[in-house]
Amino acid sequence: MNYLSLENVSKMYGEKVLFDKVTLQINKGQKVALVAKNGSGKSTLLRIAAGTASSEGPQSRVLVHRDVRVGFLDQDPDFYPHHTALEAILDSDSPMILAIKRYEKALLHSEQEAELQSAAAGMDVHQAWDVEARVKELLHRFRITDFDQPVRFLSGGQKKRLALVRLIINDPEFVILDEPTNHLDLDMIEWLEEYLSQPNLTILMVTHDRYFLERVCDTIVELDRGQLFRYSGNYTAFLEKKAIRMENEEIEADKNKKLFKKELDWVNRMPQARTTKAKSRVGAFYELQDKVSGITTEKEMQIDIKGQRMGSKVLELHYISKKYGDKVLVDNFGYKFKPHERVGIVGPNGVGKTTFLKMLTQEIRPDAGKVVVGGNTAFGYYTQDGIQLAEDKRVIDVIQDIAEYIPLEKGMKLTAAQLLERFLFSRKQQQVYVSQLSGGEKRRLYLLSILMKNPNFLILDEPTNDLDILTLNVLEDFLLEFPGCVVIVTHDRFFMDKLADHLFVFEGNGQIRDFNGDYTEYREIQKERERETRRHERSEQQKAKEEQKAQVSKPGLSFEQRKELNKLEKEIQKLEEKKATVSDQFNSTDLTPDRIRELSIELNQLSAQIEEKELRWMELAELG
Repeated sequence: MNYLSLENVSKMYGEKVLFDKVTLQINKGQKVALVAKNGSGKSTLLRIAAGTASSEGPQSRVLVHRDVRVGFLDQDPDFYPHHTALEAILDSDSPMILAIKRYEKALLHSEQEAELQSAAAGMDVHQAWDVEARVKELLHRFRITDFDQPVRFLSGGQKKRLALVRLIINDPEFVILDEPTNHLDLDMIEWLEEYLSQPNLTILMVTHDRYFLERVCDTIVELDRGQLFRYSGNYTAFLEKKAIRMENEEIEADKNKKLFKKELDWVNRMPQARTTKAKSRVGAFYELQDKVSGITTEKEMQIDIKGQRMGSKVLELHYISKKYGDKVLVDNFGYKFKPHERVGIVGPNGVGKTTFLKMLTQEIRPDAGKVVVGGNTAFGYYTQDGIQLAEDKRVIDVIQDIAEYIPLEKGMKLTAAQLLERFLFSRKQQQVYVSQLSGGEKRRLYLLSILMKNPNFLILDEPTNDLDILTLNVLEDFLLEFPGCVVIVTHDRFFMDKLADHLFVFEGNGQIRDFNGDYTEYREIQKERERETRRHERSEQQKAKEEQKAQVSKPGLSFEQRKELNKLEKEIQKLEEKKATVSDQFNSTDLTPDRIRELSIELNQLSAQIEEKELRWMELAELG
């Protein structure tokens, strides 16, 4: 079944053509990701597909199957400002959602017993009890705990998470998502990855999360130079197939250039009076000229800025502590940074990661202990709050205000204009005002403004938001070669795995653990601990149940329930063994991308089955 058809869709702003007569088909069950450079029109194309923006051109058509439930997550979600968080979630005309709203309202006026009983009966009729519990569970999962807080007081990140909860609770069959992982912590992202992996869910999304592209998506569509290029398979397949396409384009471009030169020689030799045949050849020449002039070589962002020399003493934390009121953020943490370290910082939102970073730069002083900064250490601090570029300045002026030129390796220098070109800002775009840049372009400009100050200790707080994959790849390569220290806070698991040598894990209550490994290794160990905890809980509950059996003559479980409990224990054990077998297969060195995807789907399904059966086992164990 076809869910979405885009036919001859075009969009332009002034003279800038974002895309021209593009066509896209998405069928039931497909999981499609749209990738492109910043400013190429990805978000615009999603809004056209979702029906919140219009296409241009008389032949343009956007068709969405009328019987399909569609959910759209915009980059900047819109809510009624006077709604509470819970009211915003329940802003729907669905009879089930209306029953929940009526019940919630009745609870606030519990003295009206008749109304409360009537509202509860409505919940029964529409089978809405589970949905209400589901709403609150999701709000807690996405760290929204004050259900009565007005939406107007929520941060941009909280609104994005609220919009995600609203989308999930409406149970769409086809979801259109614009950067769904922005403002989510790593636990939330992993949960969302499992949710989106459901086989019955159809997806069109823009994301730079390469683990999503690898593990969730079966099709990647690239928007390049105003046209769509479709690649079947995950991120690995996309990289392989794009490399082949680029190679073929280079061969074709080389042929056209040679033919153009040959035709140019012929045109220059021809006399003014031409035959019909000659005129036809001249027409073909001009068509070829247009074709050759449209050939552009894809540029990569280049970063080869020289870092300042770093001394033997870099940065020392002498058992620092920090708390606000009763909340302890850092408790007696000591560490000495060494030259060229790459440290990742992980932990849920609100545990003190940003406060910790500000203590490193001495923007915030610790309550106890001290921070000692080396004499040659120069910080470059990239932070979400720091993106305060002057909107009324041109791009070139922003950089020239910092420095006219910057030193490179091997004694070379680079002017501000040349440096901007390496950051993919053409000479024409350098004259554009900051207010006209896309979100990703502003972040790229802000990153350049940090590097222009020539630091040797980089602190990057969520640097990957809104950056395209090409920029991320080049930034990663630069950071791997960067001669100084790097400390990273990011929700991008791929970025973290590629760069971090070890992790500072914020475990809450001020406790910070130094983990010697990357993020994937940390999560595997953490998940095994969680599984071990659940096994221990089952074992303890089983012991308690057996003790209760010995003391109480009347059994708490019926014969059928006891039979189900025993069956569940055997099924859980078999599923755990099967999951371990599937996990071991990932160690094979000759896995194809298709086989990796099959194993990933099977692993997710097994995890879901285990979790479902464990929950039922615990319900029965409590009865026993």
